[in-house]
Amino acid sequence: MLKELIWPVALQVVGVVVIIAEFLLPSAGILAITALGVFGFSLYLAFAHISMSAGMTFVAVDVILLPFIVAFGIKVLAASPATLRTALDSKEGTVSQPQEWSKLVGMTGDTITILRPAGAALIQGRRFDVVSRGEFIEKGMPVEVINVDGNRIVVKKREKSSQ
Repeated sequence: MLKELIWPVALQVVGVVVIIAEFLLPSAGILAITALGVFGFSLYLAFAHISMSAGMTFVAVDVILLPFIVAFGIKVLAASPATLRTALDSKEGTVSQPQEWSKLVGMTGDTITILRPAGAALIQGRRFDVVSRGEFIEKGMPVEVINVDGNRIVVKKREKSSQ
């Protein structure tokens, strides 16, 4: 009886190792399918060559053990180098807009499209995608940059200056 248990138990251990490997190695599910096949063959050997009660014992152990193995694999995946552990922020020098955009606050320009509220404006001779504070601004109207937040350049309508 003990000799007959060697292959099903060994295949169960191999199945557990393959499931853990699935979490560590990108395999697009191939390792998971392999683990399923290994577990299935192990159960077949237990039912067909040992006994019905041995097969049911293997099934019960799998039903209890596999959720814990999957939870362990998720924990291992969270700690693996394959996951992003750091967030990008300005404290580490990461910015979402060019540095010169912060200097745009207070500068003036003219809209080159209608702002409803998004559109484009020509500021200091360069075209920028801008948004108004919600108001509709016609094409060719003078605007002033009041805020730069991430990739948003917020403008407000200015009264035309007499030249």
